[in-house]
Amino acid sequence: MPHYRYTAKNLKGETITDEADAFSRESLLQNLQTQGLFVVKLQEHSPTPPQKPKIAPADAKNKQFSHKKIRLSDLTTFSRQLVTMLESGVTLLRSLNVILSQIESRNLYTVLTDVTAQVEQGSLLSEALALHPKVFNQFWVSLVEVGETSGTLPKVLEKLSFYLEQQAAFRSTIISAIIYPTVLFGVCMTAISFFALFVGPRFETIFKTMNVELPMITRILLASFRIIKSNFFMIIGVNILGVFLLRKYIRTKSGRKSFENFMFSLPTLGNIYRLIIVERFTSQLAILVDSGVPILQALDIASRLVNNDTCSQIILSIKEKVRQGELLAAPMQESGFFPGMAIQMITVGEETGELSKMLKHVAEFYQNTVETFMKRLGTIIEPFMLVFMGGIIGIIVAAMFMPMFNLSQLGGGM
Repeated sequence: MPHYRYTAKNLKGETITDEADAFSRESLLQNLQTQGLFVVKLQEHSPTPPQKPKIAPADAKNKQFSHKKIRLSDLTTFSRQLVTMLESGVTLLRSLNVILSQIESRNLYTVLTDVTAQVEQGSLLSEALALHPKVFNQFWVSLVEVGETSGTLPKVLEKLSFYLEQQAAFRSTIISAIIYPTVLFGVCMTAISFFALFVGPRFETIFKTMNVELPMITRILLASFRIIKSNFFMIIGVNILGVFLLRKYIRTKSGRKSFENFMFSLPTLGNIYRLIIVERFTSQLAILVDSGVPILQALDIASRLVNNDTCSQIILSIKEKVRQGELLAAPMQESGFFPGMAIQMITVGEETGELSKMLKHVAEFYQNTVETFMKRLGTIIEPFMLVFMGGIIGIIVAAMFMPMFNLSQLGGGM
């Protein structure tokens, strides 16, 4: 009869490490679950090396992937699948092996292959995830670690999955609101380039053969087309170089600070930018606190994940004041960064002991506020972009055909 070694958590959150004989892993797992234990690790205790994962990394050469990069949807799917399988009583290692066969991202497949190998060798899931900080940040690691320590890993992963799904939907709403105006602007620029490179020179040749005086708007337009055509590749190169240098500058500490100050100073849009950051901070803090992460550690994690240096420094300042014994709402109000409604709701949450619940309400409120604004902004911008594009094309067409109209009138008069 095989001999197994297991690590499990009881209902009190205590860690139990023991050994037992069983006919199979499934029978031992079922027996432990009937005793109210959540199995963290379960492996056969023998001198032979542990069995390798069912899907070896070398199989990635034969496996078909739909994409290479790791998207937010990939992480959401992974988290949701892991929750489903763990809640169904499947062991962690077997769950990882099954999920590994369904991964669509090549890079995520490589990462999870290593995670599966680490878990098989006896590492905790949080320890294995921590080895890949670019994919699984401190937010992931801390939540999984809390779930493993308390024996509530499926519940914690359920909260994480819900958070990721909300963020994916929120990001999709913002992108959808700006993508159509961006496409219209791109079409407009393409049309101008087409006229400058192909249509304009042909009309200029025709006008020279007519030997007529051109209207001012036509002369200006043809001169602009000549400049664009003769320096077309230089203009493209300068724009690409400018975007590259700007992105590189923004990645520096001073550049990022300047960019954030510029965004905050914009009328209306600056306030929406601030609300997006507040939503991100409160939603992350809500799930961390609700999962059992200590408030100081939760603030430290949120300061690194909020993706805004200005807010990050404010959060660290709040953390130090909370360490000194103050409540969360008071230093938030002193910072002047957070809206009054958020501070009042957090104050109520601290007074009633429902901080995580109130943080969720704050995050949901500002998420709805930003989504509503972006939808309205997209609705307003679309007709303006259509009018702008129509006006540009109309001016070009009028300038090109106006000399011909003048010539026809001249011929009629003669």
